[in-house]
Amino acid sequence: MPGHVGMKRPGSSAFEPMLNQPVSLDDLDAVILDFGGVLYDIDYDAPPKAFAALGDSDFASLYHQAAQSTWFDDLETGQLDRETFYGHLAERCQPGTTSDQIHEAWCCILTGMPPERAALVTALGTRTRLFLLSNTNAIHAAVFEADLQATLPDASAFWGAYEQAHYSHDLGFKKPHPKTFLAVCEKHGLAPGRTLFLDDSIQHVEGAHKAGLHAHHLDLSREDFGGWMSRMGWRP
Repeated sequence: MPGHVGMKRPGSSAFEPMLNQPVSLDDLDAVILDFGGVLYDIDYDAPPKAFAALGDSDFASLYHQAAQSTWFDDLETGQLDRETFYGHLAERCQPGTTSDQIHEAWCCILTGMPPERAALVTALGTRTRLFLLSNTNAIHAAVFEADLQATLPDASAFWGAYEQAHYSHDLGFKKPHPKTFLAVCEKHGLAPGRTLFLDDSIQHVEGAHKAGLHAHHLDLSREDFGGWMSRMGWRP
């Protein structure tokens, strides 16, 4: 029942996994955070505009928050290299489009992370086991890691808050498949029913819930990560 958050099953030491229900950190062994959207700001409208300027007026049909084409899935699971991926995109653009232009258009989706948000992550990492789980690709990972190193007052403290950061292109599979969440739990000895996952994409939240985790959807039209932390009673 939704009102019985944290109630134990008879004869069970694990808590019932809940969807979008408050839970105390005392009732959890670990928290898994999404990256893009939840922590690092993403502009899904930017790449379609950038690719339109390069001659591809229909980029949004290939890639958006809820779904994407096979190219992008393959890129995010490490099955497609940068050169092949950019080659596919170049075929959709006007003649003479360079790899550098495609790179800039593809990476303009990444807009940055406020230092105060990074500080919240650092503080949370002192209170619970903390992990990152992101559907991303090697191209974007290199860009946002370099950006955080250059812009955060203490990037090492931010990354050090996590026991491990898991990227889909390293795992070989991605959210929302339940096996993605279960693989992270198994690797680190986490009980899914005592682990919370936070994401701004509802399909990923539903996948985590199916895997038995407490799963929360961050609705960015209503609140940001700091607001969610406050509502959960977790903010320092």
